[in-house]
Amino acid sequence: MKRAVISDIHANHAAFEAVLADIEEQGCEDIYCLGDIIGYGPDPRKCITLAAKCSLNLLGNHEEAVLFGPIGFNPKAKAAIDWTKEQLSLDGEEEENREMWNFIGSLAKSHKEGDIFYVHGSPRDPTREYVFKQDIRDVSKMDTLFSSPPDFEWKVCFAGHTHHPGIFAQSKPYMFLDSREVDSRYEYSSRPERVMVNVGSVGQPRDGDKRASYVIVDDKAIHFRRLEYDMERTLKRFEECPDLPEYLAERLKEGK
Repeated sequence: MKRAVISDIHANHAAFEAVLADIEEQGCEDIYCLGDIIGYGPDPRKCITLAAKCSLNLLGNHEEAVLFGPIGFNPKAKAAIDWTKEQLSLDGEEEENREMWNFIGSLAKSHKEGDIFYVHGSPRDPTREYVFKQDIRDVSKMDTLFSSPPDFEWKVCFAGHTHHPGIFAQSKPYMFLDSREVDSRYEYSSRPERVMVNVGSVGQPRDGDKRASYVIVDDKAIHFRRLEYDMERTLKRFEECPDLPEYLAERLKEGK
């Protein structure tokens, strides 16, 4: 098996295209997307069209917000959700609009495959819960996360949501390993502990590295990939969409 796992594209078409090209070059058999295809960025329709070709797509909190309302979103994120909803309901594109809304509405919250679990947020709350690196100090939270869901004993759980790539290990004490600390490779097959793997963000990294992030998993190891992309193209698209908050474009430049 050689599978690409991606997340948090956030309507950044240039970044998504760069990642898909790299995935093809790496010879991956399939692509699993963990959600947040849309939100924040200027190209939701193009990104949905590309994501629909993935072998698996899950529901992210931004897809959930488009469907049911941006509960708990800050004003900038809410403005982007409102704008995205308008973009998915363009006049004269009724059939394509319907296909896109049906696609979003059909997304599952999680996926189990062998001893691997795929979510957007966390094993406890697949869509909304954030798991930050500092959470390793919250033993109660980590204990609950690693024992969720109670009916499925996974070995590896892949997630996104925080836009910060790395590995949470069920060790004593709990550890978070930034992808850079493991030289972008983590061999999971020979280790007894469970691990939660954050694959980072394709379209809006927040770990101080502005390059697109995703992972490739094979039978032995998890490989973190970072890619340059045509950011100027995305920034120009933001300029063409003045109803999107400028802040959402500016943060791409710093990867934060």
